[in-house]
Amino acid sequence: QVQLVESGGGLVQAGGSLRLSCAASGRTVNSHAMGWFRQAPGKEREFVAAVDWSGTMTNYADSVKGRFTISRDNARNRVYLQMNSLKSEDTAVYYCAAAPALDNWSDERNYDFWGQGTQVTVSS
Repeated sequence: QVQLVESGGGLVQAGGSLRLSCAASGRTVNSHAMGWFRQAPGKEREFVAAVDWSGTMTNYADSVKGRFTISRDNARNRVYLQMNSLKSEDTAVYYCAAAPALDNWSDERNYDFWGQGTQVTVSS
């Protein structure tokens, strides 16, 4: 089993940056692909970014490409989401998720384990 805990959310002005962190635990966590999803008020949860088990392949939603970077440190069992040039539309609760196998990067049905989420609010 895998347990995930997100941190690093907060309030930031438009154009600013935040780095989210996901602390993972579990015997096989390093063999999982990892993803970030987000959910804004009144909207469905959407895919943000994902990284394969080795950290060598990544995928991003078009809305964040060029601004966000996903990475992982398997030695520390952590996954990160560096968010730059933040916009008001990035405001959402951000969730970390783990997938034992990844057939579709953006399909949340591939992800079996989820964290509780961390709030990101971008002002102005």
